[in-house]
Amino acid sequence: MRSVLALVVVFVALALFGPMLAPHDPTQINIPNRLSAPSGDWVLGTDALGRDILSRLLHGARWSLGLAFLVSIIGLIIGTLAGLVAALGGKLADWIVMRTTDTFLAFPDLIAAVVIAGILGAGTGSLIFALTVTGWMRYARVARGIGLSLQTRGYVVQARVAGLSPFVIARWHYLPSLLPSLMVVWTGMFARAILGISALGFLGFGVQPPMPEWGTMLLDARIHMRSTPLQMIWPGLAVVICVLAINLAGDALRDALAEQEHER
Repeated sequence: MRSVLALVVVFVALALFGPMLAPHDPTQINIPNRLSAPSGDWVLGTDALGRDILSRLLHGARWSLGLAFLVSIIGLIIGTLAGLVAALGGKLADWIVMRTTDTFLAFPDLIAAVVIAGILGAGTGSLIFALTVTGWMRYARVARGIGLSLQTRGYVVQARVAGLSPFVIARWHYLPSLLPSLMVVWTGMFARAILGISALGFLGFGVQPPMPEWGTMLLDARIHMRSTPLQMIWPGLAVVICVLAINLAGDALRDALAEQEHER
């Protein structure tokens, strides 16, 4: 558990402070040193344009993790509000929200994101919009399910009888019960957002050159995959290890919450 959390902290630190640690300008083209092997000057080597791979990885961490964090937070807010509307708004609101959720869940989220990004055009704004639109539904289902289970609790019934507004009830009685479960969902969706950003970047719909991002680094390196495979290995490892660490941290958080609930 501690090692997993330490690894997550390392990636967060790289996203925050990585650009300060980068030894070179990640966008500086240096043709004479193109496709250089790892050395003292180029710790992880250089890409086809002579740019330092280590520097691009460190700068790319901020793009990949930062955008994933933004996407997952926006999805959390939208999904939680939708779930609370379904739980507190009556049968009609519940039916509308759940049918909308089912409609979105009927499409594979990555394919839907690719279609949306393709329609809107490549760019960071399109990337954020596409992944947010396809990533709020799981939060809504969790918030709605827990919200419905709370409706018969004594303190909620008393608040309703006292004439408190649904907003006040949701703020003081629903959200504290929702947050632990939503945080578990959020860790998984954060990891999925990193994969989605990398996938869309690899397909050319994400962060645009010359700015480094792990998915776009994979896109740039694909042509030289056989001659210099390290170009693809480094950003690929960054994505795999980061996503694995976040998923393991989410599993540990879920187990801790389950144990705490069992003790109660």
